[in-house]
Amino acid sequence: MEETNTLQNAADALPNTENAAVEAAETPIAPAEPTETPVVAEAPAPEAAAAAPAAEAEAEAEPEPDYSACTREELVAAMKELMGQDVQKIKNRVASIRTRFNELNREVQNAAFEKFIAEGGNKDEYQYENDAVAEEMHRLHDQYRAARQKYMEEIEAQKQRNLEAKQALIEEMRQLIDSEDEQVRTAMDKFNNIQERWKAIGEVPREQMNDLWQNYHFQIEQFFNKLKINRELRALDQKRNLEEKIKLCESAEELIMEPSVTKAFKGLQDLRARWKEIGPVPTEQNEDIWQRFCNAANQIDERRREYYDQRKEELDNNLLAKQALVDKATELTAKRPETTKEWNDTTTALDELLKVWKTIGPVPREMNEEIWTKFKGMIDKHYSEKKEYFGSIRDEQEANYQKKVDLCLKAEAIAKREDWKHATEELLQLQQEWKSIGTTSRKVSEKVWQRFRKACDEFFAKKSEFFAERRSSESENLAAKEAILAELKAHQFGDNREENLNAIKEFQRRWAEVGFVPMAEKERLHKEFRGEIDRIFEQLKISAREAEETAYRERIRNAGSDARRFVSNEKQELQEKIEKLRSDLALWENNLGFLASSKQADLLKQEFEKKMQGARQQIALMQAKLRILNDAEKAEKEEKSENEQ
Repeated sequence: MEETNTLQNAADALPNTENAAVEAAETPIAPAEPTETPVVAEAPAPEAAAAAPAAEAEAEAEPEPDYSACTREELVAAMKELMGQDVQKIKNRVASIRTRFNELNREVQNAAFEKFIAEGGNKDEYQYENDAVAEEMHRLHDQYRAARQKYMEEIEAQKQRNLEAKQALIEEMRQLIDSEDEQVRTAMDKFNNIQERWKAIGEVPREQMNDLWQNYHFQIEQFFNKLKINRELRALDQKRNLEEKIKLCESAEELIMEPSVTKAFKGLQDLRARWKEIGPVPTEQNEDIWQRFCNAANQIDERRREYYDQRKEELDNNLLAKQALVDKATELTAKRPETTKEWNDTTTALDELLKVWKTIGPVPREMNEEIWTKFKGMIDKHYSEKKEYFGSIRDEQEANYQKKVDLCLKAEAIAKREDWKHATEELLQLQQEWKSIGTTSRKVSEKVWQRFRKACDEFFAKKSEFFAERRSSESENLAAKEAILAELKAHQFGDNREENLNAIKEFQRRWAEVGFVPMAEKERLHKEFRGEIDRIFEQLKISAREAEETAYRERIRNAGSDARRFVSNEKQELQEKIEKLRSDLALWENNLGFLASSKQADLLKQEFEKKMQGARQQIALMQAKLRILNDAEKAEKEEKSENEQ
């Protein structure tokens, strides 16, 4: 009978392993604590049972702050605030900050690349360098990683020390069992002391956990088998256990009022772990105390379930909202834009969707990556195609820029000319060409336009100034030509032919030297002057050809420094005209041979003869001019030879 009681007492003194396994599974309503002898050798280690709740509490911590609307600078500031805190408590927030920062930093890198290309850079030569904000974030993250690595190393080192400490306690327990001199009370005190110290020691390496516990458990069995604790001592131990479990029930009931669901649940997990470490209580109070603890635990668990049900509903609603944004993005990107405006409108719409996306909270974890990848993929595809489109636009704009630069060069050359009619026509034609050329880059558009406009304004300003001066002198020129005409009419010519020709040439020279007259008087003056000259020629019996030859010589003499070029150009032009007239004469003479003899044919022959006679006269006059040009060219060479001697 005594042996049976001793075994019963030994079993009751052990941690309640069945409840430990049940509570580790988070079942709030569990069977009552066993008071009969359990199969203690097969019970799981307390450390293993407690590991799951601890991990779950860590994984289901309070929702971290939402960083989706933060800028890079704000993320760096948030990272700085976390430095120096418990690395285990901040790891989720650090991960969220790091993920959001990488997204923003990729946008900065893409913007830098697009700017580099827009400014004419070669994409193969592009090299991105982190700015100060990115460098600071990398530094802070490296600091965190170093701190976390140090923390993990310290944890592992501490676990190893805990292992060594618990192995020492097992050895101490073995020595206690092997001792033959210990009294029951003394042995129990030492045993309790070893248990307290065992509880105070933290985790050990996971791979050593089970063997360590089995060894410890075996030594406890051996201890109780040896000491055969009596019922009185067992009752005292159960009373102490009851007091400790009452305190745990009170603590659990206080957690019901804890505002933070996560803190309440984590506190409950700690209480459950401590409950497992406490031995049995008196049988008659076992069910009541356990039900009291379960009632408090059930209320905390129910709050937690309600909280996460509500949280799941929020996540599902966020998922529906983000799916709607994905559908809208799909609609916007379904058709490829064809114009710059359409590209920019689509970009604006997608940017607005992205802003809305950032205001929506998180979605279920298993869907987060998938829906974000889908949404971001459509935006990235749009920007990639937009980059390709604007790349082709830039090539076209560069070609347009080169065309406009060419027009600027032509306009600047025309701006220096004074052949107002032809220059004006050419400049107006350039302006029409300018309108037909497409757009250029905004960076150079205004600059090249101002250059072209400046050349045009310069030309038309000079032209306006010239004709303004010309109009002011036209009245004076009119009076001068009227005076020359009156003088010509009153001039008395003598019998000397050469003097008369020189006098006529002088009148013609003076007339030609007078500038422009008002347009309304120009035709009248010209006809009146020409008529008077013809009358004088008729009166003096001077042929028009002789007069024209005389005037032609005068033109050569008046050419001045340009005489050589004038002679050369005139010779070439006269020779071409003579060849043309001779070709016409040959054709007409050949055609006359085909005309039959008739009244109509005779009239046609007379017309051809008249044309041929005129052509021969023109050839004779041109040949005379050629001789004059040759004489002038010869005289110039002789004069040059004399000067060289």
